[in-house]
Amino acid sequence: MDFSAVSSALKAIGELTQEVTSLWGVDEQVEGLASELRWMQSFLKVADARKVDHEVIRTTVVEIIELAYDAEDVIEVFALKVASKRKGGFSNCIKRSACFLKEGCLLHQIKSEIEKITTRIEVLTRQLKTYDVSKLVVDGEGLSSSTERLEARRPYPHVMDDNIVGLDDGIKDLVTVLLDEQSERRVVSICGMGGLGKTTLAKKIYHHSQVVGHFKHLVWVYVSQHCQRRKVWEDILSDLLILSEEDRKVNVEKLAKKLSSFFEENKCLVILDDVWSIEAWDSLKQAFSARETKSKILLTSRNKDIVSHADRNGYLYELQELNYNQSWELFQKIAFPQTNSPGYKIDAKMKELGEEMVKHCAGLPLAIIILGGILATKYPSLAEWLKVSANVKPYLNNDKGEVLRDVLALSYDDLPPYLRPCFLYLSHFPEDYEIPANRLIQLWVAEGIVSSKQEEGDEGQIAEDVAEGYLLELAERCMIQVRERDIATLKIRSFQMHDLMRDVCLSKEKQQKFLYIADQSNACQLSSIGRVRRVSAHKLFWIQCIKSPHLRSLLFFDTFLPGEEMEKEKVLTMARHDESFNPLVWFIAIGVLGTKLRGIWKYMFNNFNFLRVLDYERGGVAGCKLPNDIGKLIHLRFLSLRDLTFGSSKLPSSLGNLRCLQSLDLRIKNTRFKSAHVPNVLWRMQQLRHLYLPVECNRKTKLKLGTLRNLQTLVNFNTKNCYVKDLIYMTNIRELKIRGPFNIEDFNTGELDKNPPIIHSKYLHSLSIINEEGIIDPRHLAHLLLSCENISKLRLDVEIRRLPEYHYLSSNLAYIKLRRCKLEEDPMPTLAELPYLSMLELHEEAFIGKEMFCSGQAFAKLESLSLKGLNFLEEWKVSEEGAMPCLRRLEIENCIQLKKLPDGLRFIATLQELKIESMPTTFKDKVEEGGEDFCKVRHVPSIIVDARFSSIL
Repeated sequence: MDFSAVSSALKAIGELTQEVTSLWGVDEQVEGLASELRWMQSFLKVADARKVDHEVIRTTVVEIIELAYDAEDVIEVFALKVASKRKGGFSNCIKRSACFLKEGCLLHQIKSEIEKITTRIEVLTRQLKTYDVSKLVVDGEGLSSSTERLEARRPYPHVMDDNIVGLDDGIKDLVTVLLDEQSERRVVSICGMGGLGKTTLAKKIYHHSQVVGHFKHLVWVYVSQHCQRRKVWEDILSDLLILSEEDRKVNVEKLAKKLSSFFEENKCLVILDDVWSIEAWDSLKQAFSARETKSKILLTSRNKDIVSHADRNGYLYELQELNYNQSWELFQKIAFPQTNSPGYKIDAKMKELGEEMVKHCAGLPLAIIILGGILATKYPSLAEWLKVSANVKPYLNNDKGEVLRDVLALSYDDLPPYLRPCFLYLSHFPEDYEIPANRLIQLWVAEGIVSSKQEEGDEGQIAEDVAEGYLLELAERCMIQVRERDIATLKIRSFQMHDLMRDVCLSKEKQQKFLYIADQSNACQLSSIGRVRRVSAHKLFWIQCIKSPHLRSLLFFDTFLPGEEMEKEKVLTMARHDESFNPLVWFIAIGVLGTKLRGIWKYMFNNFNFLRVLDYERGGVAGCKLPNDIGKLIHLRFLSLRDLTFGSSKLPSSLGNLRCLQSLDLRIKNTRFKSAHVPNVLWRMQQLRHLYLPVECNRKTKLKLGTLRNLQTLVNFNTKNCYVKDLIYMTNIRELKIRGPFNIEDFNTGELDKNPPIIHSKYLHSLSIINEEGIIDPRHLAHLLLSCENISKLRLDVEIRRLPEYHYLSSNLAYIKLRRCKLEEDPMPTLAELPYLSMLELHEEAFIGKEMFCSGQAFAKLESLSLKGLNFLEEWKVSEEGAMPCLRRLEIENCIQLKKLPDGLRFIATLQELKIESMPTTFKDKVEEGGEDFCKVRHVPSIIVDARFSSIL
């Protein structure tokens, strides 16, 4: 059940009570409301603890959530109005008779609203008290982890992103078929029912070293149930790095022709994941019509007839259920955290329970993984395992489809209350969408679904940390599939949901009326639905269809411009490029387009005054300028205008009214101006936690940011448009990205230690500096780095000529990327001393010297080294023994003067992969078998030289 709405309302009431209730004389009404909401919260917890599943209770839960939202809206309106009065001379204002009448009206209105809500709650309470909750309990005790939260979270097992059991034969067969250039098989298919591991197997093929070495280009694209031909083709072009702005405007036939030509000229492997029907294939096949080609297609599908339809010579690999031994092996990996520890033995009773439960999973990997994820969170409590077993046995004796559905439903029922709204929130995102973890966490916090744990005794754990823990719990329960991890911290960066798990999410979301997913087919229903709190726009629709003034969040996953207006945009494009085009049509089109867009903006800003979240995913044309009316959305916590194209470079000063903002993304696009003008109003947003400035601000922009003490993320900061002295006040900053000039005013060059520190945040872990035009004074850089004593990631994409000395660098650095630094001295001796450095990338003239040397005992923890575009490097030496003892991956690309591999590589036994790309033929010949450098790397299992693969072992 969703407690977040009630908890959020209670939190708002608590904050209000401390601030203004006694002053305004509404403390009695507010406390009465809080008391009723607390009773509601207790009722929900009892009902959830007893696993109540009754129509009356389900209906009541939805009503309670609505009441809690209404209460929060009323309280927040009141608090914001009182706060604004205080800042405007509130104490004097109230003495004036004219203002007194206004404040009296406000007081009466607030009291009336609170009393109405309280009355509604009292009626609901009387109804609920007529039911005996204990008699509404479903058979069985339920899963206690749904209601009990451990005081101290024990460490969870390592989350495995890929759990592979029983796929070895499939990998071997499919790789053989794909690498056979003599075969006429162009389409290869992996088929099987949902949950058998089709995508997991395809991922292994996609990353297989022989496949990577054989094909020049590899592309992965999700097709999904609702196949969108244009989007699939644009995704392929984007993955191939050949998608242009012009491609987005041409008709689909031209896209297909471009793709077909590319596949004919280049050896490519295209993986089409989750093709549902023959009709879907028929809509896509035009792009794969090249006759003479060595490119191949690998598709996954539940429909095995597709492969014979697509290619009569096609190869079909049918996935089978796991046998019992394979099922038990997979289950152990997930359910028993310490399986791989030396001497570890599984408790006999738990093993017996596990073996019995695995039998009911019908050999379905997804069912086994989900069940194992549930049990892993309860390990090593035998009592908890017994409860799960009691809940599993009664209904896991059905057919395979039913088994999978029931296990997935069980995974939701087992979620503790604090995780359920987090999971339901995932229903916002479209099918197969790769969800960025940071963005999701910011949305959770903005909506009050997750808050800090300070009130629970965990001092100092901010909401984002709590949310990160919740996301990890969902991963540990195998309810989400991790796609990318942070290279330095291994934290989750992005993830996806299995489509079957997403079905469960959508089903539960509809049950609780958590969200409305809108597109062109159902948007008109919004006008007839009552209160809608959240809308996720997966497809374009007219925003005027939404009639609910209490809308809290609005997320767009398609372009902002309505479909019929796209034709007008094409008219504008034609007018720009065709000299014979009638100018009158140009002006009419601009006028119509601008009027329509202004109308959409104004409708949003004037009708959705309770919005907490406004997020644009794909940008698009947004009109001439952002209207001043945006200042009316005073409740906004999250605002993203990223990639929206405005005709005006100036943002409105009314943005300063958005005092509640926590996340603000201003990385907009402009049709006529490279730079944007941001008014100096951001300092008013003192609740800001994440700020993304435009990539380039114009010279008129000068921002004071010293009041933003809660800021955790600051992107696109520079000293041309901001003040470097303001950074010292951001004591909670965690990520800082500087784009453009960085100069310290009044810098004492004579006595460097006399300069005041720049940053006082002990939490800063990531620093990036990007400046494509200028050069940074190395003394300024050194002084900045001296303030960043705890950073683990450093990216320098700027000319510095000289690397700061070792003592200026944080000893915690795990990842460093240097690009275009034009270092004149070998950086290796300095970087080699960093004790935790695990990944180093030197790209595009990072170093312009001729020799580089890695001495013995250098880079003790380095696992990955990438050298690209070092055009002046002629010789790289590695000490015969001791250097880079942990190196696993080495990449050398486009270092055109480098003559040979270093001799010391022969002593690095840990090296697993060597990749040589775009190097002179003389260099590559030496690495090939029989070449003079081959003896240095004969022990490396995977050597990739351009598009050729050599397997040594």
